[in-house]
Amino acid sequence: MKRGQRPSAEQVGLMLRQIEVQTAQGKSIAVACKEADVSEQSYDRWRKKYGDLKVDPARKMKDLERENARLRRRVADLSLVGQVLADVASGNL
Repeated sequence: MKRGQRPSAEQVGLMLRQIEVQTAQGKSIAVACKEADVSEQSYDRWRKKYGDLKVDPARKMKDLERENARLRRRVADLSLVGQVLADVASGNL
């Protein structure tokens, strides 16, 4: 992984699995992370977020997060439009 690029949920899951296999073979986490070209901080953060997920659920979670953000923006836009219409109807311009 090049520096500055964010991996997809599938890539994170594969890297976590690769590191877990290496640690099961007796390597330390530091060595396994170095071989996977991942910092230990990223590994810890990813393990907290994606640790118990497989590749498909991780992809679904990412899609749901995107959909949730899109819906929140829509609700905010609609509530703003509703407020403007209420102000116009009451004559408070």
